[in-house]
Amino acid sequence: MMPGIAESRLSDWLRPPLEDVIYLTGPTASGKSRLAVEVARLTDAEILSVDSMAVYREMDIGTAKPTADARKEVPHHLIDLVDPTEDYSVSQFVIDAHEKAKEIKSRGKRVLLVGGTPLYLKSLFCGMFLGPAADWEFRQQVEEDVAVHGLDALRRRLEQADPLSAHKILPNDVRRMTRALEVVRATGIPLSHWQSQFERIQMPRNCRAYVLNWERGVMHQRVNQRVDEMFSAGLLEEVRSLVEKHGKLGRTASQAVGYKEPIEFLNGLIDQAMMIEQVKAHTRQFVRRQEIWFRSMPNLTKLPLQSEIELNEVARQIAEEIKAA
Repeated sequence: MMPGIAESRLSDWLRPPLEDVIYLTGPTASGKSRLAVEVARLTDAEILSVDSMAVYREMDIGTAKPTADARKEVPHHLIDLVDPTEDYSVSQFVIDAHEKAKEIKSRGKRVLLVGGTPLYLKSLFCGMFLGPAADWEFRQQVEEDVAVHGLDALRRRLEQADPLSAHKILPNDVRRMTRALEVVRATGIPLSHWQSQFERIQMPRNCRAYVLNWERGVMHQRVNQRVDEMFSAGLLEEVRSLVEKHGKLGRTASQAVGYKEPIEFLNGLIDQAMMIEQVKAHTRQFVRRQEIWFRSMPNLTKLPLQSEIELNEVARQIAEEIKAA
């Protein structure tokens, strides 16, 4: 326990790694959703989504949410939580994931975490420092100081209190600089020190983790096919409807691949052909980042795939291992 900090406060601020669960991950368009339903059916599990975009209501086609039939066959959680005008933080996800996993286990069911958002996965594998609640009076004071003295003064203040955070945070990111100062003020310990406790990635206790692994060229073909199918299913119409209803989407939703590009098209910034090609290119880039991150995760069981037909056999293989554990 940190010196001078009550254990009850630490329990509010910290979330440990999520243990006694099954992780199923892989790049976008790798077939996770289909595979997950079969694994859940065979192992009496419920699915907990680890997808930063699936939390948004009305964003269905571009996020490739599980179908209504799939969600009827197997319970899915952490989907459709907030409106697309809202932001949903990784810390809120960690809180929700722990609560939902506990609830699922209380029903005697297994927890199957399915998704490929690296930051969400890391926060579950490593645990997370949530920190003290926001101090709105302090934040107001910082805002007033910035208005009078400027950003440079705020950065100098942070350099004195938490040099490592000052080095990591962008010079114009007032929100994150303010939060770092807020944490030091509330705990007496720099934010960078708290966060360093959760940097090491290791398999949580009593967990199994699987990653779908396609050859690079096949993966790119799957991405291109997925994007074509999304536009055929009405992705542009979905985005147009969201913009007409809400005016402006939230910061996270509006920057999501598959939504950012149609919004630019609707604003006359790109043509239709470029819109589609950019969604494909940006998705392939995201897949590449996912693959790099998966390689950093220890003890992942790689599941090499050559064709869609193999998914059912892989599901049976995973289910047998889970039930035998």
